[in-house]
Amino acid sequence: MQMVTEQNPRPFVDRRSAASGARDGGPERRQFVATASSRPEVAELAAAIDKYKLDHRRRFVTYEELYDVMVSLGYHR
Repeated sequence: MQMVTEQNPRPFVDRRSAASGARDGGPERRQFVATASSRPEVAELAAAIDKYKLDHRRRFVTYEELYDVMVSLGYHR
């Protein structure tokens, strides 16, 4: 028994061609989203990490970079 299916080829859409990978109308995927229920100091840390990643063009930060961000906010041991 042979099944014949109708073939309608769809045009290829290259989704990677967006300018610098940024989506229209929203933050980049690599950024944290500080929720309303989070503590203010957590939101401040998330914003500082986002700023560091955008300034240094990093998708992820290492532990050393995270520590540097925390020191820049005034953390000391």
